[in-house]
Amino acid sequence: MLERRDILAIGATGALAVALPVSARKPAIAQRIALWPKGAPEPSPVALTESFTERSSNAAVVDRALKGVSAPWLEMLRPAKPNGAAIISIPGGGYRHMAWDKEGLDIARWFATRGVTGFALAYRLPNDGWAGGPLTPLADAQRAIRLVRSRAAEWGIDPNRIAVTGFSAGGHLCANLAAQFGLQAYEPQNDIDQLSARPDLAAPIYPAIMIDELSAALPAGQSLFGKELSAEQLALHSPHLNVHDDSPPHFLLHAEDDPLVGPEHSLALRTALLAKKIPVETHLHAKGGHGFGIRNTKGLSLERWPEQLLAFGKSTGWI
Repeated sequence: MLERRDILAIGATGALAVALPVSARKPAIAQRIALWPKGAPEPSPVALTESFTERSSNAAVVDRALKGVSAPWLEMLRPAKPNGAAIISIPGGGYRHMAWDKEGLDIARWFATRGVTGFALAYRLPNDGWAGGPLTPLADAQRAIRLVRSRAAEWGIDPNRIAVTGFSAGGHLCANLAAQFGLQAYEPQNDIDQLSARPDLAAPIYPAIMIDELSAALPAGQSLFGKELSAEQLALHSPHLNVHDDSPPHFLLHAEDDPLVGPEHSLALRTALLAKKIPVETHLHAKGGHGFGIRNTKGLSLERWPEQLLAFGKSTGWI
């Protein structure tokens, strides 16, 4: 039986995995870009070691869990013919690991094959012991947007067409960034940090949104962020409580049968966005479970969600 402490975990899905050919999912990676060339703006926890753990028993499927990141990076996949748009994908994993292939590289690659410069974000995990709690991954997400914006001309990107998507806990980080892009999550390191961290479109996918309620339901001494937070801190990082008039357009996607993070999370964010008259498109599907990404969708009504995101992006000016 699933426990509340596993509520953001990525392990369960509501559909069978699709074995994508390795050759189709492992093109040459164009570039790995360090977020903080002089080191992250927070002391690294003691004995923190970066590691990948393969979770798939199928030789044709790569499904690595990444944790222990102390030097965050963006993995960039550049399209043959860039269309000027970019998207940063934030993998989930309960803020305990990252589903690096399924919700990071797979997503960046899918968009790159359609002209969008794709990035996967490897960020610092609160449950690795970082003192900043939810501010630590938020700092990495803010820096990622600013870094891409700072090098937009070099990479053939329009600095006003940078989207962010995220899954489960990564969906929370995506929505938190969209709500708190103006919050100073870290001390500025260089001129890059003078740029806006506002994404031009946000697409939280099966996201955890009501962090205040989730955390209140956990047993005493447990936290989603590696340490206990005050009610004020939890409210600050509950995206539905922090939507602003200048929040970006949102694309929301959830399965009704999600056993870990129910669709009420996306609906709470939708209600808050509509109250501020922020453009939002919401897709709820009867089946899909949790953690489907793009490889666990075959035969389901949500199979075409990336195309729907592209279509929504055209209506907002992202595409």
